[in-house]
Amino acid sequence: MATSGPPTSYQNVLRDKQIAALKRMLNLNQPTPRGSVAASEPVWKVLIYDKFGSDIISPLLSVRELRDLGVTLHLQVDAGREQISDAVAVYFLMPTAANVARICQDCRAQLYDKYYLNFVTAIPRPLLEEVAKASLEADCVPQIGKVYDQYLNFISLEDDFFVLRNQMLGEVSYYGENTSCGKQF
Repeated sequence: MATSGPPTSYQNVLRDKQIAALKRMLNLNQPTPRGSVAASEPVWKVLIYDKFGSDIISPLLSVRELRDLGVTLHLQVDAGREQISDAVAVYFLMPTAANVARICQDCRAQLYDKYYLNFVTAIPRPLLEEVAKASLEADCVPQIGKVYDQYLNFISLEDDFFVLRNQMLGEVSYYGENTSCGKQF
């Protein structure tokens, strides 16, 4: 008896894996049971992301799915925000100096009850130390829930199609790569 493809258990597509990783992140990095959006009653939270984080989440999770995962408010990291003292904040950002400075500013202002810091790629040690120093100075160390490197620096557009380095597209193109070296066409 011949089969037309690999067994169903081997058909794990990249997009599904990325969606599962995002849902786990929004569930405060706790595993979610199969067939369920959240493990239990959702913890209401604020999602804070940068442009890159937004580009990753938006093709994968709808606003309704975010609500089902307990996200009541989602904001850009550079937007003006007010204190929500009883809210959990889930950050999903590139580990840049500007983003870390904004996290430190939020800690000093005590904007949220808990901070779950999720970086799209690995955060360099000096930036991690800056977050630690700011949380010590602001006396909010117990409020830092967890810090994670998510390694989700790609955008899944379809089951087997993804995009790397969507920022600075001019530098990624053939023209951009060759003009940056001084070559002209």
